[in-house]
Amino acid sequence: MKALITAGGHGTRLRPITHTQNKHLIPIANKPMLEYAIEYVRDSGVSEVGIIIKGHGLDSHLQKIIGDGDRFGVKITYIEQLVPGGLAQCVQLAEDFIAGDEFIFYLGDNIIVGGISKFVEEFRTRKSNCHLVLARVPDPERFGVPEISGEKIIGIEEKPENPKSDFAVTGIYIYDSSIFEAVKSIEPSARGELEISDAHQWLLDSGKNVSFSEITGWWKDTGKPHDLLEANRLMLDSIQSDIRGNVDKLSRIEGRVQIGNGTTIVNSIIRGPVVIGENVTLKNVYIGPFTAISDDCILENSEVEFSILMKKCTVRDMNILLESSLLGFEAEILKSEKMPKTQRFMVGDQSRIELA
Repeated sequence: MKALITAGGHGTRLRPITHTQNKHLIPIANKPMLEYAIEYVRDSGVSEVGIIIKGHGLDSHLQKIIGDGDRFGVKITYIEQLVPGGLAQCVQLAEDFIAGDEFIFYLGDNIIVGGISKFVEEFRTRKSNCHLVLARVPDPERFGVPEISGEKIIGIEEKPENPKSDFAVTGIYIYDSSIFEAVKSIEPSARGELEISDAHQWLLDSGKNVSFSEITGWWKDTGKPHDLLEANRLMLDSIQSDIRGNVDKLSRIEGRVQIGNGTTIVNSIIRGPVVIGENVTLKNVYIGPFTAISDDCILENSEVEFSILMKKCTVRDMNILLESSLLGFEAEILKSEKMPKTQRFMVGDQSRIELA
């Protein structure tokens, strides 16, 4: 069995951060989200992984960060999708790589508790042509939605106005080679893409065995900022304490906290679960639960909680609690000492600022 992971897309709902980096490299608990996907498929027994990339722009950085797969214990092949054409097109592009094997198709911005090995086992036990992983959601109209009768899926519709169930087809699919005939047989949708839901419907109409599992734990499609923060919360909730940096006697560490090498903490309160990267400086700060601070950040005289700070951020002299925030690479939040006391911003496209 092989695996195909998507790591392209424009990440429009995560702008402006995704103007300068691939969204699949945004850290969750200080680890790029794409690495979770690679580890999930590896732990299910896969050793060959194809990663779909756009083939230009920010993807060279992604390939540099992820590499050839050696550090994960897999072999990675990068497959270019130069023109966005839908998920079914991704499958088409990977046919030579898959070479007739069964495979996992995993959307790289999905985070799930407990991995995916049990879904692979169900696919094999049921001798399925296609196995879909479902989750109950409050907004199924955002997803592909199955129509279920008894224990069988009888139909699938992409982003329906009137969903026929409260299930979403998550970004985890397992196929045999039947899927290649399906993706070659469908036509582009109204938005000009080859929809994977249409390929699944083709399999159903052709009498193929389409089975499913329901996720009973936690799953997130990390397409929006709040989804990223929730995924970060989930991953931090399972960490164990590991303190490697320098913590002075005036500081207090409460709960499960990870602190990287070279980090210095002075006169501060850290209340876990929290993960702090390497070479971070914290002075006179409060860091509240479910916060991830990446390498080389500087925080002084400030309070942060339930947030993600990417590498080389600076937060200094803030008299408010920074909460539910996502700070991109080298972002700065500073209190100005200049007169008059005005607010001054440099804000990129699709940014959001809330002032107390």
